[in-house]
Amino acid sequence: MEENGRIYRILSINPGSTSTKIGVFDGCKDIFQCTVRHPAEELEKFERILDQKEMRLELIISKLEQNGLSLETIDAFVGRGGILSPMKSGVYTINDLMIHDLWNGKASAHASALGGIFASELGKKYGKPSFIVDPVVVDERNEVAKISGIPDAPRTCVFHALNQKSVARHYASSVGKRYEECCLVVAHLGGGISVGAHEYGRVVDVNDAIDGEGPFSPERCGGIQADKLINMCFSGNYSQDQMLAYTSKAGGLLAHLGTTDCVKAEQLAASGDETAKIVLDAMAYNIGKEIGSMAAVLEGRAEAIILTGGLAYSKALTERISAMVGFIAPVKLYPGEDELRALAEGALRVLSGEETPKEYVR
Repeated sequence: MEENGRIYRILSINPGSTSTKIGVFDGCKDIFQCTVRHPAEELEKFERILDQKEMRLELIISKLEQNGLSLETIDAFVGRGGILSPMKSGVYTINDLMIHDLWNGKASAHASALGGIFASELGKKYGKPSFIVDPVVVDERNEVAKISGIPDAPRTCVFHALNQKSVARHYASSVGKRYEECCLVVAHLGGGISVGAHEYGRVVDVNDAIDGEGPFSPERCGGIQADKLINMCFSGNYSQDQMLAYTSKAGGLLAHLGTTDCVKAEQLAASGDETAKIVLDAMAYNIGKEIGSMAAVLEGRAEAIILTGGLAYSKALTERISAMVGFIAPVKLYPGEDELRALAEGALRVLSGEETPKEYVR
């Protein structure tokens, strides 16, 4: 994106549990992307994820220098946001309160917190702005969507806001509209699954993709009948950690089939494994039901249903879902996720004056 003939250079940083993805963009043009892998034996040296900061940052800088990219040429640094206080969608300037919250509390348990920390440190060092964009805690739901049947247990949402918002913007652009002019259902299909109702620029309802709501996924249990969950909790057969693991990393395909790899699961089904067949069909079935639920939230105004994320590469899965929900609206495929580009695009909107950055508050 240019302003007065200038092309802004952006460094995007997206830390994951075992790797750190980095990308350098000149305007909207990708000039360098790299995944820096962190071997398990290296990570085992650190007690906490955030203790890996110096090691990961040194590797990032080294990789950029090896490819002839000077940090002094960067106009803005943007990182993946962690689990912070709920916030509206947008681009946020990284402030001291955000850094405090990334270092402490729930955010500190997730590698994504390092994205904002890296961006802040590099921004301060080189005198450039630093941002996060649409973290997983984006919450712009209607008030009615937050109420559950138990007053002490309101519905929360942690979801794939960055990718959902990004593909929704790209779809809108492809049909000559602004995102804020569209009503869409967007389903991110990955290790976790989130399905959101996008109403004129706001995600007015979405399932919590990490804490046990919505469709089950390759590694998460999704919504479970309350009585069965309560009975398991008090059976004496499971610890609290084991039960929490079902919601975030040990449920879904993994619990049923022993793998989180959808390709392997489909191979099992193709070889005649009846359990694999019915479990995969059930996952698609539940995704279709959730899409239908979010279409109801939009009261029939959905103009498209977007399937994105890594599982959207699966022809069998997307065809099954499309057969269920195609009567609602046309189904559009945006397989994979390009979070580095989405981060850069957010920073560019601010640098070009298209969007005003927000201030993080609790």
